[in-house]
Amino acid sequence: MGQEKDLARLPESTSLLLKAPSRRSAVEPFIVMEVMRAAIDREAAGERVIHMEVGQPGAPAPRPVLDAARAALDHGRLAYTEALGLRALRTRIARYYADMHGLDVPMDRIAVTTGSSAGFNLAFLAAFDHGERIALAAPGYPAYRNFLHALGLEVVDIPVDASTRYVLTPAMLEAAHRETPLAGVLVASPANPSGTVMQPAALRALIDAAHDLGIRFISDEIYHGLVYEGVAETALRFSPDAIVVNSFSKYYCMTGWRIGWMVLPESLVRPVERIAQNLYISPPELSQIAAIAAFEATPELEAIKATYADNRRILLDRLPAIGFDEFHAVDGAFYVYASVRRFSNDSIEFTRRMLHEAGVAATPGPDFDRVRGHQWMRFSFAGTTPDMAEAMDRIGVWLG
Repeated sequence: MGQEKDLARLPESTSLLLKAPSRRSAVEPFIVMEVMRAAIDREAAGERVIHMEVGQPGAPAPRPVLDAARAALDHGRLAYTEALGLRALRTRIARYYADMHGLDVPMDRIAVTTGSSAGFNLAFLAAFDHGERIALAAPGYPAYRNFLHALGLEVVDIPVDASTRYVLTPAMLEAAHRETPLAGVLVASPANPSGTVMQPAALRALIDAAHDLGIRFISDEIYHGLVYEGVAETALRFSPDAIVVNSFSKYYCMTGWRIGWMVLPESLVRPVERIAQNLYISPPELSQIAAIAAFEATPELEAIKATYADNRRILLDRLPAIGFDEFHAVDGAFYVYASVRRFSNDSIEFTRRMLHEAGVAATPGPDFDRVRGHQWMRFSFAGTTPDMAEAMDRIGVWLG
């Protein structure tokens, strides 16, 4: 028997004597992650759960990405890069804008980020001062709101609905600005949770209105590539002053690689670089190397997108028959934002019961709209086609 070692006891907590957590940390939880945790708990107990809660592709990263990562690992050393990212990746992203949009975007205006989440943080920190007001569409992605609150910025939720195809209009923006001046507006197209794509003319009109009012425009383009109806135009087409955030997570199936990018006005490149140096040092080199190869995987990625299109058709066909007959037709991304008011006025409780009784996880609407979301929920159709069909069967039987 080896000699047992005495283990030092941890000191007793003195938390009652310490300052309370900061007020900025008191952000709302990201409810979808709470749902995912509950779903994983049920899977750990041996139950089969169909995941329609988290917005991430069910497919793995494409083969060229995996091959590039393996080659980099075999090479051995991975290190810090420039804070704005590998020049090879930034150059390849610039070529993407030339190939896809016919735009000459200088590499020097591109910043690689640790996922789009870091991109939004960098944009908010570089473009706005404490206390300034930023307009968002509601419903919208909850982490925008939570980031902004944590950074001491004021969120101005502007309600949107089917009457405007779930997009902000110039009149809405002007009205909010007249009430109290806005410093910025953030728009997603395709949008989460509605799946709406802003048509180019509507996007241009909103950008022009923001410019005329002196409002900074941030464009979330992380679902570009995942469009089934219409055209997803980049804000760069209409303004060199727009801040564009994009990601390898959605179309490129690289969620866990945590890699994204920004295109910045020239005046913000150096501020973003300085902040990134201090907050992140650099994005992970392995993910950057792999991301270069993602642009060579178009045939594989288009096949995955075709699966999403099949899943979309299943949901748009089956949901009304089950009783979810109020939702937008879904132009892009991989979500359906549907009303549950036919069944419940409490979508949090409704989705909890659906997970426990039908084994299907989805996201309750208050994650996206704190005021009206209790009557809505979001289904993600990024999983496999058999899973989406089975989910519809399970929910149909559950609702009886």
